[in-house]
Amino acid sequence: MVDSVRERTHEVVIVGAGFAGVSAAKELAAHGVDVLLLDKNNYHQFQPLIYQVATAQLANRDVARPLRSIFRRDRSVRVTTAEVTRIDPATRTVTTADGLTFRGRVLVIATGAEVNFFGIPGAAEHSFPLYSLDDATRLRSRQLGVLDAADRDPRYIEQGALNVVVVGGGATGVETAGAVAESMREVVPAYLSKDLAKAGKVYLVDMLPDILMPFSERSRKYAAEQLRAAGVEMKLGISVTEVRKDGVVLKDGSFIPSRTVVWAGGLKARGLLGDAGLPQGKGGRIDVAADLTVPGFEGVYALGDSANITDDANGNKLPQLGAVAMQSGEWAARNILADLRGGQRRPFAYRDKGIMAMIGRGSAIAELGSKRMHFAGPLAFLAWLGVHVILLSGVREKIGALVSWFWDYGTRRRPQIVVDRPEAYRIDWGAHEEDRSDSATGARSHASA
Repeated sequence: MVDSVRERTHEVVIVGAGFAGVSAAKELAAHGVDVLLLDKNNYHQFQPLIYQVATAQLANRDVARPLRSIFRRDRSVRVTTAEVTRIDPATRTVTTADGLTFRGRVLVIATGAEVNFFGIPGAAEHSFPLYSLDDATRLRSRQLGVLDAADRDPRYIEQGALNVVVVGGGATGVETAGAVAESMREVVPAYLSKDLAKAGKVYLVDMLPDILMPFSERSRKYAAEQLRAAGVEMKLGISVTEVRKDGVVLKDGSFIPSRTVVWAGGLKARGLLGDAGLPQGKGGRIDVAADLTVPGFEGVYALGDSANITDDANGNKLPQLGAVAMQSGEWAARNILADLRGGQRRPFAYRDKGIMAMIGRGSAIAELGSKRMHFAGPLAFLAWLGVHVILLSGVREKIGALVSWFWDYGTRRRPQIVVDRPEAYRIDWGAHEEDRSDSATGARSHASA
């Protein structure tokens, strides 16, 4: 009796409620397939806009939608909030932290990725990754912490309080650097002072010689010009060798003082996959067959950022993009339907709709379609906003994002400027705090005398 309660069976078990997992579940639900969707969070987060939560442009609720709300009309989908601690692909079972086991006739692994610090000393302890909603709220509180500290005592500026170092020149790093620079220029003066805004410095560091490598040279050049115009100092072709609580050390021995180091330097597959004995390739991701199944494991699929997916059209490995994850989820669901109904699987064919990146207010780049039609400037900016509104999950989320953007770009005010992660807001300033404490004690003693 106990075993029957602790082990439950479903037609399809999906681990992970990112773009790939949710897309697969929705497609299967449309055909009435019994699906169990497992995730440690009870919400689906819209990954491309996480950085705007970190910079207080959007609220948490604008990018996170409760999973049960997404599937409220899909009676065949059961959503369970639990952390999966073990995957057994041979038996298509998963075990959660509280000891429950779930078995599927088909197992879908869509666990996403985790931050790759590449063994850089101090990076895990002292930097702020930007991959999840939790990461975004921590980073937002830290930025408010350094601003408030500099406002009450300008001496903190000498310790790099207003310096922000973004590590990584990919889309996340570029968009974050642009958004932080825009905040310093447009938003901070409205709340604190112009002097603080001028004292702030944004650095973008990458070991590669250029930013946004998947984009064309024309787009990269435009993005670099816009970032420089916004006051971002780019240090390219040089790597970070250490992250300390008071800044970063670069390979040439130089040091940038900062209490806000944003890590956008890359991702890797979750360690859970390696423990499962699955075939792993680049980035620790699972190597999958053309039909998205895992070779050697019957009835097991791997999708999204968990997998190394090959485009059937040209044989190239596809990048870790939301579009790839969503399309792979839908395609895998159709192949699973074929499995369940005795049909034939089809190799995944990716439809390349292009790539986009926001640089700042009124500035973006877009390369649309497989032929990469180039747009830049205000037109690309409007296209970026429109595409992301369309892709957001839920009417309330779409409206919330539009209202937040209208308010932000129209008034230069951000109502989302709130501290909700006090542990990130509070900063150990070391000797400076001790000096201030000693000075205060001396003043009180003098007053008493």
